[in-house]
Amino acid sequence: DGVAKHTMIGIGMWLGIIMWFNVWFIIWPNQKVALGIVDGSADEKAASARKAMLFSRTNTMLSIPMLFAMIAAQNIY
Repeated sequence: DGVAKHTMIGIGMWLGIIMWFNVWFIIWPNQKVALGIVDGSADEKAASARKAMLFSRTNTMLSIPMLFAMIAAQNIY
């Protein structure tokens, strides 16, 4: 509807959904392999550890814009 407050909270929501998806469908399954909870070869463990690390970094980088968007929606607009 073009209201800045709604746009900002929507951006924050989508960033949060992306972060949730990363954790539950990429980071955690790969961490299970890397930690040996799920069987995998040494190469699979190394690849899974790297993939989990990269997506964890992505989530860390997304957390600041998500927090800003949600705070801005309440306090700036």
